[in-house]
Amino acid sequence: MKIGIFCSANENIDPDFFSLTKELGEWMASEGHTLVFGGTNMGLMDCVAKAVHEGGSSVVGVVPTIVEKNGRASAYNDVEIPCDNLSDRKDILLLQSDIIIALPGGIGTLDEVFSVAASHTIGYHNKKVILYNMKGFWNKLIETLDKLETDGFIRGNWHDYILVADSLEDIKRFASEAIE
Repeated sequence: MKIGIFCSANENIDPDFFSLTKELGEWMASEGHTLVFGGTNMGLMDCVAKAVHEGGSSVVGVVPTIVEKNGRASAYNDVEIPCDNLSDRKDILLLQSDIIIALPGGIGTLDEVFSVAASHTIGYHNKKVILYNMKGFWNKLIETLDKLETDGFIRGNWHDYILVADSLEDIKRFASEAIE
């Protein structure tokens, strides 16, 4: 399976996020899953790439030209797919992935999560985004989504497009359900 990962490229974040990300990458490699990600050598991005690569599975980095030009491409990319900008990167990540997992991240990660969810609601694809809720990272976003749904701003149930995983076991379950 090709697993797309959206996540932070920052280094100065909770160290537990790095431990949990490494654990996720090690599981992906042990199952022979391919990582598809933003391709940079920073933060959780490089952490998951290193774990998958060192575990013997493939790493596909979708690398915008500005990232490449600035020398920020991950050394763990087995395959690099160049792209012009962040919009192209999102499109390629979605096309290349069977499932998407969002780890802790900032504005870019939120943009990616909502792009995938919004395009699902319209019918462009049927892939879901899994929010890996490490240490409750996504709790406030979950509250906001619940409020948006309650107030009528989300048609239907947002859980039809976005899943919440509180543990690696939840991710394993969602991944196996995606295969079926």
